[in-house]
Amino acid sequence: MQLIPSNTKIDFLGKKWLAFSFSGALMILTVVLLFTRGLNFGIDFTGGILIEAEFQSAPDISEMRLVLKETGIGDVSLQTFGKPTNVMIRIGQAAVEESARGKIVDIVKSKIEENISKDVEYRRVDYVGPKVGSELIKGGIIALLLSFASIMCYIWFRFEWQYGLGGILALIHDAWLTIGFFSLFQLEFNLSSIAAILTIIGYSINDSVVIYDRIRENLRKFKKMPMAELLNTSINDTLSRTILTVSTVLVAILTLILVGGEVLKSFSLATFFGILIGTYSSVYISAPILIFFNLRRDGGEPANATSSSK
Repeated sequence: MQLIPSNTKIDFLGKKWLAFSFSGALMILTVVLLFTRGLNFGIDFTGGILIEAEFQSAPDISEMRLVLKETGIGDVSLQTFGKPTNVMIRIGQAAVEESARGKIVDIVKSKIEENISKDVEYRRVDYVGPKVGSELIKGGIIALLLSFASIMCYIWFRFEWQYGLGGILALIHDAWLTIGFFSLFQLEFNLSSIAAILTIIGYSINDSVVIYDRIRENLRKFKKMPMAELLNTSINDTLSRTILTVSTVLVAILTLILVGGEVLKSFSLATFFGILIGTYSSVYISAPILIFFNLRRDGGEPANATSSSK
């Protein structure tokens, strides 16, 4: 199945500086966002209590906030999600001692039922201690670093070190921009967010490997073709496959966004964004950046040193 003609001749390399500038601007914007807005860390990382309550009719959030503030349990934040009748109650780690968590949940429930509504269903009650939260942060960082290292070693072993470096730069680009997406829209950053980033990394490198495979094949096939033309040819050769794959994946993720519920919201939105960015980086970052490296053809001759004639 082909969504586009097989003989496309799009000049991707001709737009490489525009793409590099665009990506650089987005990465700088991510730094600014992290300093100004930060990340909306979920209960997995910050520690505390999370209660999801569903009311029969939309409650008055301002009144609920005042009622819970009067309990003296400390840092409490309220947020509606999905529907106006669904309320997420977060109680920060400073307010929670492990021995008192059950008592605090009981206080919150009783105050809501006494002052707001008795028609309420508590769909979820989670607790994470501060120590566990810090350990999860370290574990998430280690998981990302190990994935980067493993992928780079794999690409280096399967192809050459130049491909490994190009691939890892594209993956850092994808992961960093996805973190910026979390910061920009203040999506909850929790363990599922780490899973989303790892999913994006896996998809992106798979797309890059397909293009790299065609580049290596064309290096052997066209021994006199200029490097820029060869890279353009390789990207165009795999373009139909790239578009077909990303379209299929995005349809599946769109289904999760629409029917997956609040629990999967951050994961689904971030993955949707990350798949788009991963496809872009495979075409405009990981492959074009190889033009700056001294790739070699079968005979050991540097590809950049060949003449411009085929």
